[in-house]
Amino acid sequence: MNLLDYVINDIKPVLNTEKVSEIQLLFNQLTYSHIPIKNEDDVYLGCISENDAHCFESNKQIEDYRYAGEGFFVREDTNWLDVLEAFAQNSTNIMPVLSNKNVYLGYYELNDVISLFNETPFFAEAGAIIIVEKGLTDYSFSEASQIVESNNGKLLGAFISKIENDVAQITLKISNADLNEITQTFRRYSYNVLSSHEEDSFLIGLKERSDYLNKYLNM
Repeated sequence: MNLLDYVINDIKPVLNTEKVSEIQLLFNQLTYSHIPIKNEDDVYLGCISENDAHCFESNKQIEDYRYAGEGFFVREDTNWLDVLEAFAQNSTNIMPVLSNKNVYLGYYELNDVISLFNETPFFAEAGAIIIVEKGLTDYSFSEASQIVESNNGKLLGAFISKIENDVAQITLKISNADLNEITQTFRRYSYNVLSSHEEDSFLIGLKERSDYLNKYLNM
């Protein structure tokens, strides 16, 4: 995929010498969280957020509020996963793109980058999701991959979906596999399996024993 094909130039950066009212008007017309700002030399200065812009005095120049500018951007060769991370870190739905010579090229929209994520095998290919957790210093992706592949499974993707109290939660997407055997193996390797599925005989067995015990106690 060529991420640069998704660069948009519909909205040009606003000159810092423009009145604040100009950028306020733009925000009233658009659904972007930020608007790029430049100077008269076409140098990108950063972005002004919608929340900030509506707090500024309309008759003043944008330059008067330059301190509020947010200097986030990505490069033309930044990979799509790092671009997605930049969106998340800056709580924005628009991401300016600069060349390696600091020339402003345009911007990405968050929805376009997310659509690329949805086209990856992790989402596009058929498979099952398993969520496991283990101590932050005890888990390893190589071990998780080995568990899946030793049970003839194909790992389509894996990521850390949560870290809390020194415990890492790992989400895996797997195809062509006996999920019951994989979950059993994860348990043998001291992983806590958070997800469940119809073939998980371990959980089914526990439930049957629990149901039998309750029935026995209620006799």
